[in-house]
Parts: sequence; structure tokens; C-alpha cells
Amino acid sequence: MEKKSMKKNNLLGLTTISFLTLFTFTACAQDHKQNEQTLAILNNISSNTILLNNHDNSIPLLDLDKKNIASVNLNFSYQQAFDSLLNKYAKITSFAAADYQTTGTLNNLEDDLKYFNTVVVTIPSGSAGDSRNISFIRSLTKSKKVIVCLFGEGRGLAAFDDLKAPLIWTDQNTPLAAMVLPQVIFGGIGVSKKLGATYSPKYIGGSGFSTFATRLKYTLPEDAGVNANNLRDIDDIAAEAIRAQAAPGMVVLVAKDGKVIFNKAYGHHTYEKIQPDRLTDIFDLASMTKITATTMEAMKLTDEGKLSIDSTLGSYVALARPTDKNTLTVRELLLHQAGLIPDIQTFGKIKPSDYSSDSSALFPTKVNENYYLRKNYFKEVMQPDMLNSPLRTRGKYVYSDVGMCLIQQVIETITTIPENLYVEEHFYNPLGMQTTGFLPLHRFKPDQIIPTENDKDRHALLDGYVHDPTAGLMGGVAGHAGLFGSANDIAIIYQMMLNKGSYGGKEYLKKSTVELFTSKQSAISRRGLGFDRWDPDLTKKYPSELASPQTYGHTGYTGTCVWVDPVRGLVYVLLSNRVNPVVSDKLINMRIRGRVQDVINKAIDKGKN
Repeated sequence: MEKKSMKKNNLLGLTTISFLTLFTFTACAQDHKQNEQTLAILNNISSNTILLNNHDNSIPLLDLDKKNIASVNLNFSYQQAFDSLLNKYAKITSFAAADYQTTGTLNNLEDDLKYFNTVVVTIPSGSAGDSRNISFIRSLTKSKKVIVCLFGEGRGLAAFDDLKAPLIWTDQNTPLAAMVLPQVIFGGIGVSKKLGATYSPKYIGGSGFSTFATRLKYTLPEDAGVNANNLRDIDDIAAEAIRAQAAPGMVVLVAKDGKVIFNKAYGHHTYEKIQPDRLTDIFDLASMTKITATTMEAMKLTDEGKLSIDSTLGSYVALARPTDKNTLTVRELLLHQAGLIPDIQTFGKIKPSDYSSDSSALFPTKVNENYYLRKNYFKEVMQPDMLNSPLRTRGKYVYSDVGMCLIQQVIETITTIPENLYVEEHFYNPLGMQTTGFLPLHRFKPDQIIPTENDKDRHALLDGYVHDPTAGLMGGVAGHAGLFGSANDIAIIYQMMLNKGSYGGKEYLKKSTVELFTSKQSAISRRGLGFDRWDPDLTKKYPSELASPQTYGHTGYTGTCVWVDPVRGLVYVLLSNRVNPVVSDKLINMRIRGRVQDVINKAIDKGKN
């Protein structure tokens, strides 16, 4: 009996290390048998976790853009694991009661929480009997939304008989339990278990509330029916790419059926190998901007009846009316069939009088460090260049950045809000996307942003400044490029798309609009409205050899991509900086993005057999 128990404890230790590695050390556990054992423990914890006091249905959390969340540790041993999962869903600031022990009370801790409106408290059952802890929690509930997570024996429940705030209880006090409860809070995991016994006058047998999964779950491949061993080739392809200097590093994320089953960082920010890539790193998404910002806005405005895709450019943009762009339709622009040239001239047209090394009222537009463009340069030079550019191939497919810049003008005219502010307000912030947006240096330090090219026109390594030259001269906010973000953020917004417009209990887009924009809409190309799609010419193997015909998404010039395959329930993200230190086509010629996607597709398909 003693040997059997020891064996079980050793197994738990191994599986705990495996799962901690998955999230804490940014690697992906890839041993199938070990994962199956870990998953069995996780499922047991999830199925026995009980949600109490959820009378107002505040769990899962809603309206993330309105919440400033703190995580407070009252002597819980596995807070690092707990907070790492919380931070997948929203930005969390962590506090520990142990840091306030010298004061004798928790008043200073409570004072430090004054700017937070939502507080998640972790407490082991053994600390629930400490009156100081209970008094602290009781005081917090007077002015804040509090969520208590109790770990360990059920007798600790009695200490919370007067608590009206949501209480999530698991009888496990382990690192794996620490990774389950945060997902219950945000809706990555639904619960339905009720108390099987009475623990106090309030917490009686049969008590408990049910919830449903509404956001991404962070788990193991086996949880989605995928054998982790079948994903190992992703490591080999990434290593091959880095070895061949196709890119200095990359991050790969795979979500299947609403579950993130693979998320791994490879390589370094640069070939100097000073700073390793991390899961939270922010990449220049390049043309992924077209669908992750501009097209999202177009869909939202279509839903609201403010934009008609068959209306003309001139009906929205006054400066287009005297030009031959007046009758171009929004549909033609989104399909790249408006006859526009691919791009306009950029730095080659700049005169010495157009820029300055210092910022001033006359030179307000920051293009890079020590490079400021003169006031109204876009309105006086770039916008006329776009509107007066040759119109040569209307009705034919010619991929054009100019078209997406003109869509930006349409959208900003309708919303009266700059594109960067609109997408943050209507998509990124409420979705819980923490890194995605334009102008990342306004919010993040350069060491969290992956550098791109050592640019000859700007005479500097671009780190936090958009790589695309047109977007750069537009001040970093453009309809075709300029967006930066992390892999987890991209997975969130495209899980919303895979869900046909809903995520986290909120509808962002109508199902019919998502289906319209992402389905094939052109008689002469593979394109949807704004979205790139699977190519029916199988010799092109685009986006990958095994992608289903329903697959949609986009690539980015800097070495990025996102693809959604509704047939497989798949969201696939690969972010890299192939243009560092100079532009290289190796990532494209080696088909790195498509080959990784095929490994994923094969692994999913094998799981069905």
C-alpha cells in the first residue's frame, strides 16, 4: 500500500513538472503517455471544482476592458502557476500578503489595491482560519469585485459563511489545481459540480452554480484528441529555419476546438542570440493588419448598417470624387480588384525639407528615432499620390496596399475615430488582447518587441517601428500595415472569428457577416472580402498542402501568418521576423509556414482515425 501511494505521488510530481513546463517555461509538453496521465488529473480537478455564490452570474468574467484586475496571494504555494494562467486572459497585477507581514495588518496591502476594481484572492484552506485574512477579504468586498479561490479541505468553506462574492473551491492544493481555477474565472473551463456534503450553515449539500466555456482553454494536445508526439516535427522545422537563417526566431501557436494545445517560442530576437524569443513577445504583423484591423472594422460597420460594401469610394471620401477612384466600390477594394497599383513611392520621394531629426510643431510625425516627417505630409503628398495613381487593371486581381489605405479613409470617415483607437475600443480591449495594437512603443519597452530590418532608408534597426515604408511615413497607423501583436492575442481574435463572431459571452460580429467576408467572394481569385483563402490550384499548396477549402486568414511580409480552418476547428498562428537583419526569402522558399501547418493538419487528422 505504501509503495503504491509513493508511485502515485511520483507520477503526480512528474505530470506537475510537465504541465508547469508547458506554461511557465514556454515549452510544449510532447510526451503522449505522460500527457494522458496529466490530462486525467486535470479533468478530475476540473470536474470536481465547485463554484459558489455566483448569483449575479459574474463568473465567467465579462467586460474585460472595464476591469483592472489584481491577484492577491494569501499564503498559496503555487501562485506563479495561477498568475501565469490569469495573464493569458487579461493583464493582472500580482500582490502577496507575505510582502506585508512586517506591518502586522493587511491595511497597506488593501491601500495598494485602491486602483483595482476586481481582485482575485487565492487562499489555502489552512489559512482560511486566520481572522486577519478573512477580515481583509470582507473589507475588500465593500468596494471591489472580489473572487475567492479556495484550495484544499472543504472545512475551510465555513470561514466564508458571510461572503457574498463568488467563491471557487477545489479540494486539491497543487500546481495543476492552480492552473484550472483561473480558467474557470475567465470561462476557459466550465463547471457544473455541486457540493456533495454540508460544510456549514451556508454551504450545504447540493449548492453550486454551472458555467459554460466561453473563452480559449489552455491545455494539452490530448485534450483536443491530438497525440502530442505527432507535433514534434514542428520543433524540427523551426530548428531548420533558424539554422538556415530563414528567421532568427519564431513563435508557433495551435488552437483546436477552442483549446490552445501548442504554444512554443524558438530562437532569438536576432542572430546575435542575446535575447531568446518568448511567448509574450510582440511582432510586426505586417499585412495581417489588413484583416486583424481594417477588415474587422469593415465587418463591424457593415453589421451596424453604416457601411455598404457595394457603395463607392466617393460616397464616403470627398477627395476621391474628382478622381477616377470615385466609382470604385468597397467590394472591389476589399477583393483587390479595383485596378490600383500595389503601392506608392515612399522614401525615394522624400526631400530634405520633408523631415527633421527633431520633433516640433512643424515636424510632428515620428517615423523612427531621430526621424520626424513634416506636418500634413500624408494629406499633401501621399494621399494625392494614392488618389491620382494609375488605374490600369480594374476587374482583375492585383494585390494592392493602396486599396486597403483607401478603405482606412472610408472607415475613419464613418467612425470619425482614427483606426488604431477604433479597433482597440471595439475589439482588442474587450477581447482581453493585451499586446495587439498600433504604435507599440507607446505601451511597451523595446525588449518585448521583436526587431525587423536594419533599414537603409531610416538608417536604423527597426524595433517597435513598422517595417512597411508606406505605413511608416503615415506615422505607423495604416490600413494595410502597422499592427503589432503576440501569438496569444492573435489566437483570441481568430477564435472569435472561428466562433462566427462571438467570444467570452459577447457578440462582436454577426454570424452572417463573418461568413460573408471569409467565404470566397471573387469569380477570378481565391479571395474573400479582405481575407486571403485556400487556393484551389493544388499545385500552389497554399496556404499548405493539406489545408481544407474553407481555410481563411492572411500572411504578413515580415514572416507571419494566421489561418483559420473551420473544418478542423483550427486556429494556427506563426510569427517570425524573417526580414531581420535584411529581407530574406528563405522562409518563403523553404515553405516554413505551410509545412508547420501541414504537421498540425496531419496530427489533427490522425486523431480522428
